[in-house]
Amino acid sequence: MARQDYLFTSESVSEGHPDKVCDRISDTVVDAFISEMPEARVACETLATTNRVVIAGETRGPATITNEYIAHLARMAIRDIGYEQEGFHWEACDIAVHLHAQSAHIAQGVDAADNKDEGAGDQGIMFGYACRETPELMPAPIYYSHKILRLLAEARKTGKEPALGPDAKSQVTVRYENGMPVGVTSIVLSTQHLDPKLTSHDIRAIVEPYIVTALPGGWVTKDTAWHVNPTGAFVIGGPDGDAGLTGRKIIVDTYGGAAPHGGGAFSGKDPTKVDRSAAYAARYLAKNVVAASLADRCTIQLSYAIGVAEPLSVYVDLHGTGKVEEAKLEKALREVMHLTPRGIRQHLQLNRPIYARTAAYGHFGREPEEDGGFSWEKIDLVHALRDAVA
Repeated sequence: MARQDYLFTSESVSEGHPDKVCDRISDTVVDAFISEMPEARVACETLATTNRVVIAGETRGPATITNEYIAHLARMAIRDIGYEQEGFHWEACDIAVHLHAQSAHIAQGVDAADNKDEGAGDQGIMFGYACRETPELMPAPIYYSHKILRLLAEARKTGKEPALGPDAKSQVTVRYENGMPVGVTSIVLSTQHLDPKLTSHDIRAIVEPYIVTALPGGWVTKDTAWHVNPTGAFVIGGPDGDAGLTGRKIIVDTYGGAAPHGGGAFSGKDPTKVDRSAAYAARYLAKNVVAASLADRCTIQLSYAIGVAEPLSVYVDLHGTGKVEEAKLEKALREVMHLTPRGIRQHLQLNRPIYARTAAYGHFGREPEEDGGFSWEKIDLVHALRDAVA
């Protein structure tokens, strides 16, 4: 039987974290190509360090997306994040673009031809998860870690808190009783600040109201431990303080360690890559299983082989909370959604420029948007799932 009383910790990082700067740039490139050609292929990696950005990878798309245009988009992304410091400035940093044509050998396995459906862009395993810990059906530690940083980012970018810089990290330790979150035992928040004279005490006075607002009422008590900028000054931030790379925050991007991860990053990849699209599909299915009251917790694994359309396996774990047999549910999932790469893209309408917004504060637990952003967060399969397992 699973433990019912325990502590669990997850962390988040802000859009100004060096790795997230790179994720944002890579996903901005994906959006640029898909905007011009919905079936474009993009595998884009970004490196950022002191006043330098390097963009590399493979693409297949319109000639209108030039290296100069990509460099311009990267600058605009850096400016939107808020970097105008000496060691990393959107206008002054050197940007090198090294994108080349997609490998023909990869393309032949992915593209549809004759009677062969489009295959998966790579082999791999992808996981989706949902639980009843929050209204968004996300694990509480990662959900509230994200929420803290989003509130601080909004306050910084609106000018309400001009002392804060773009780079920040949060960490929340949640106390569980009877398997459900009931409080916070410790809060860690490190945030870049622009005034070197500010102390950790000063920073706590700024950020504490936002943290308390982000968390449910009564979760912060006199016994909650606070660690705000525990190392002291944090003025040099972003890629000037630490190099960044695309795809290094995969646990932050998903479930904060509360669920398995297949190992593949999302950012910089077009939706033919099952690392991204199948992980979105797995979350979508798991969320609908829980929303349909078929279980209180659900983990789904999908697996693929490069060039093969159908998933090799569909696995469901309801963690002892299920109202239906897991084997029956595995069959039902294939009935309610086509789990080929093309089927996933069509069902979730993924061939749209909706990816730059996913690069920070998590790919899951977000509100579906009118233009199709976060379509995998919809709960529109509830009735179909109930009928399929009836």
